[in-house]
Amino acid sequence: MFKKILVPLDGSEESLKALDVAVEIAVKFKGELTLIHAYSVAGVTAYLPEPSVTVGVPVMSASDVSKLVEAARGAGKKILDEGKKRIKVSGVEVHMLLEEGHPVHEIVRAAQDGKFELIVMGARGLSHIRELLLGGVSDAIMHHAACPVLIVK
Repeated sequence: MFKKILVPLDGSEESLKALDVAVEIAVKFKGELTLIHAYSVAGVTAYLPEPSVTVGVPVMSASDVSKLVEAARGAGKKILDEGKKRIKVSGVEVHMLLEEGHPVHEIVRAAQDGKFELIVMGARGLSHIRELLLGGVSDAIMHHAACPVLIVK
């Protein structure tokens, strides 16, 4: 039970608390952890206007978009590397996944494809009203994942 644990990291304090709990579970059940970070730049690039309608309006060039994607990827890699360093002393086997796409979709897909037995993730400190209106990543994963999800506050 709980031999394969998926831990989404976003660099927040909440996700690091979840990582600490996931390590405890992995040690107890002699399991392994996979750290995942999903990033998306679609919101920035999806709404770029066509060049013909941008007279006098600064628009991101393809080179700028490429730099943005690389920056997001680099930031994600740094988050994963820091997570791996944080648990190194535990002796738990750790793997890392860096995915481009919507975080909910990528985390749920990775959990299913990897046949994970548990997802351990942090809860963001959204207000109840904001969470009802916008939804949260942890809430969406909890509703769509095929395996148990432990939300750490």
